[in-house]
Amino acid sequence: MSSLLFEEMNLSEEILKAVKDMGFEEATPIQSQAITRIMEGKDIIGQSQTGTGKTAAFGIPCLEMIDPNDRNLQAVILSPTRELAIQICEEFRKLLKYKDNIKALPIYGGQPIERQIFALKKGIQVVIGTPGRIMDHMRRRTLKMENVKLVVLDEADEMLDMGFRDDIELILSKMPEERQTVLFSATMPDEIIELTQKYQNNPEHIKTAKKELTVPSIEQTYFEIKERTKLEAVSRIIDMYNPSLSIIFCNTKKRVDDLVEQLQGRGYFAEGLHGDLKQIQRDTVMKKFRNRTIEILAATDVAARGIDVDDVDLVINYDLPQDEEYYVHRIGRTGRAGKTGKAFSFVVGREIYKLRDIMKFTKSKIHLGRLPSLSDIEEAKTEIFIEKVKNVIEENHLSKYINLVERMMDEDISSIDIAAALLKMNLFDESSQDIDFEDDFSDSEKMIRLFINIGKKKKVRAKDIVGAIAGETGVPGKALGNIDIYEEFCFVDVPKKYAKDVIRGMKGKKIKNNKVNIERAKNN
Repeated sequence: MSSLLFEEMNLSEEILKAVKDMGFEEATPIQSQAITRIMEGKDIIGQSQTGTGKTAAFGIPCLEMIDPNDRNLQAVILSPTRELAIQICEEFRKLLKYKDNIKALPIYGGQPIERQIFALKKGIQVVIGTPGRIMDHMRRRTLKMENVKLVVLDEADEMLDMGFRDDIELILSKMPEERQTVLFSATMPDEIIELTQKYQNNPEHIKTAKKELTVPSIEQTYFEIKERTKLEAVSRIIDMYNPSLSIIFCNTKKRVDDLVEQLQGRGYFAEGLHGDLKQIQRDTVMKKFRNRTIEILAATDVAARGIDVDDVDLVINYDLPQDEEYYVHRIGRTGRAGKTGKAFSFVVGREIYKLRDIMKFTKSKIHLGRLPSLSDIEEAKTEIFIEKVKNVIEENHLSKYINLVERMMDEDISSIDIAAALLKMNLFDESSQDIDFEDDFSDSEKMIRLFINIGKKKKVRAKDIVGAIAGETGVPGKALGNIDIYEEFCFVDVPKKYAKDVIRGMKGKKIKNNKVNIERAKNN
């Protein structure tokens, strides 16, 4: 089925005008197929990944079907996470720009329930919420389901993965039998099939074709590397491409925490996002990311659901996902809103077979890449710096500085030497020039593992170790490799040629007011 123009869908004038204000003219494939069927009153199963416009696919017909003169609850949208519930409600409010007689409300844990009860008493026709908080309101009778005519399960597979099946079934069992049930899911495990058979009435299955799963505007590359060199690989990619915003995906919460600590230790503005964080922490991290206070977000797959940021420049798969479809969800975080994006994946050993499965599933080619060398990074930084210099010259506010240059030229220093010296001071860190990064990166034997006699009990973090070594010995922080911190001690990898300098330079020194002893690890 080809995509339809929104004008062809018999939408109300208010909704159509709002859609145009949002900048949309042509519906996406999932919207073209879902909107008309839902408006016809049919139960559907929509199989489509994040970033394809599925919120509007159920949001537009939902709002068209609401009776604005009836202040009772008429539609319920179930969402796996608070972030996604808020995102859906924001989309609904954009669609309701010219319909002020329909009210939508997000309800979720972490927000005072009294505030939600007060809002519900005013008359809310559409509720978007997480299963736990919706059940809480049902028990309190502050949410009454008697007049609900449409229920939507969004990201159904994620809700099941997060253990919400019993909650979902209880909520659906309290709904009127004469209702419309719409389900959206990226994958179709057996549990989803069981739910559809039990709670839907002859549903139509709408599926985005696999050839549409990946976005052509995303440049996909993989690197074959060793596990212990992943941190260095991330650093090089970030330094080379200098992204404003990037997301790094890890498979475990611990991996996210470890990576964030190591990146912070190297001077990057990074934060993590995973299920163990309290809601207020998650909100703070996302606010920083949207405001560009941090440039790197490390996240697990479930925690990243609901992230709606259009300007992500690149995505890095620090770990290859366990499921091929998760790869599609991940890289779909970049290349949004008609923009181009980059997706890089790290492949270790036999993971190359998993990558081949991903390519087969997505019917796309992921190209083998070469990690940027130190000279590549320096060249990229030089080009950026030269452009900045040109921009400053064009602005032409240089009188004060021209006088300073003329004073130095009076001392028989040429203008070329002055310019070259300033470039050297601003572009290159001389302390890093003698480090053979290529040898260190390609041959792990060139890195020496050192033992340090303090650990987590002393509240030591990776950035504390990097800062102390760099400050006391002059070895650049970015030259250091993996840092593994345990309760009583830690290990740090340093370039072989600097191992003795670090051991001598740190003798008798302190890290976070703790006197330390550094020696070569026994297995080195």
